[in-house]
Parts: sequence; structure tokens; C-alpha cells
Amino acid sequence: MKFILIIFVILFIYSVIIEPNILTVKRVKIKNEKMKGLRIVFASDFHFKPYERYRLARIVKKINAQNPDVIFLGGDYVNGHKKGNTLDTETIAEGLGALKSKYGTFAVMGNHDGWQGKKDIIDAFEYVGITVLENASQDLERFSVAGVEDLQTGNPDITKALRGVKSPLILLSHTPDVIEDVPEGVDLLLSGHTHGGQVVLFKPLTVPSKYGTKYAYGLFETRGGKMFVSRGLGTSILPLRFNCLPEIVVVETH
Repeated sequence: MKFILIIFVILFIYSVIIEPNILTVKRVKIKNEKMKGLRIVFASDFHFKPYERYRLARIVKKINAQNPDVIFLGGDYVNGHKKGNTLDTETIAEGLGALKSKYGTFAVMGNHDGWQGKKDIIDAFEYVGITVLENASQDLERFSVAGVEDLQTGNPDITKALRGVKSPLILLSHTPDVIEDVPEGVDLLLSGHTHGGQVVLFKPLTVPSKYGTKYAYGLFETRGGKMFVSRGLGTSILPLRFNCLPEIVVVETH
């Protein structure tokens, strides 16, 4: 009995204190001649709690250390459903505003951002130079990027987001559940929201997706190109992770 209790305590400490604070870099290589040599950093599901200024600074430092050509942010910057449960919007925006890349930083909003009032978050982001894409797109020197609203708290309109875009094209969506609506011609779709399941034994225990565990985590083929779903960086509902390390994603095209 004592042995079982010790194992339980060790697992509790690891999953609540240790693993959620490990910051990994997931490197993904994608063959795409049209975007050859592009280095993308994608980060999602931050869920910054009121006391986590240190984690914000650590994530920004780690992203900048990857020397990205472009940075994409996948939503859920705030934590919980109420403002008292999260680091304040201005601090989050100021921290993420220090991200550096050749083409800039582009973001979409997540469901937690919608629940807490995404207009304030969008305004704060745009004030520090982060471009927020709400069913909109932007053409850059070598590629176009588009982003859609969150599926739970907004009205994602892929047709509107992709209107007039040039190829090659990268699409941002907080959730991978839009996958079946993505048309041909999207070279890369980047999503988060699932947290990779957050607690993974032989497979994720639960995933907030209508597709169950199908798109919980990893690289997938789409009709037009690739989709990568990130484990994200923070925790939601339960303040723990197990066998599902927080990550920033570096996508390198060749």
C-alpha cells in the first residue's frame, strides 16, 4: 500500500509540476518546392495563468532562438473563462510583441479568447504589431497566410479567408475540426486546441474534437497539402500533463 502511495505521489508531482513546465521544440520537415527553405515557428494554446510572466518570457526567448522566417500563433492566449484566472491581456500582448522574425507574427483567436472577449485581445495584439487574421488573409513576399475565426466562439469562413489569396498558402485555424472544409490549394494547415490530449496513456484519454482522437496530434495529409496539429504549451481544465510534453513547433520546408 505504501509503495502504491509513493508511486501516486511521484506521478502527481511529475504531471502537475514537472511535465507542464518542460518546454520542447518539435521539428517537422515538409517537402514543398514552392516554399523551399522557409522556417516557420508555430505556437498555440498558451493558457497563461496570472503568475506566469516567467513562462511567457521563456516561451518568447525559445521561439526567437529558432531564428524563424515567420511566426504563427494558434490561439488560447488567456486561461479559463474569467479574466481573474489569467495573466492580463496587455502583459501577454507586450510579451508576444517581442517575437522577432523576417515576415512578422500572425495570429488567430481560440475559444478561451472568445469567452473572455477577443476584441480586447485583438486590439492589444495589433497595437504591438501582431497581425490577427479573422477570416482574412495577407500576401507576403514568398507566400500567403490566411486565418479563420474559432469554431466554438466565432464563425470560421474559409471561403472568405481564402478569397484572392496567392499560392503557396498557409492556413491557420485554432481547431483542426475545420479540416473537412479545407479546399485543395492549401499547402499547410496549422492548428492546436487539442493539447494532444494533454493526458496520454496508450492514447489520449479525451480530445476536444468531433473527430475524437483522429486529429489529436501530429502531421496529417489534407486534400491540398499537410496539416500539423500541435500539443500546445499550456493546460486547460486540469492543471496537468502526462506523456504529452508542451511544445513549440518548427516547420522547415525543403
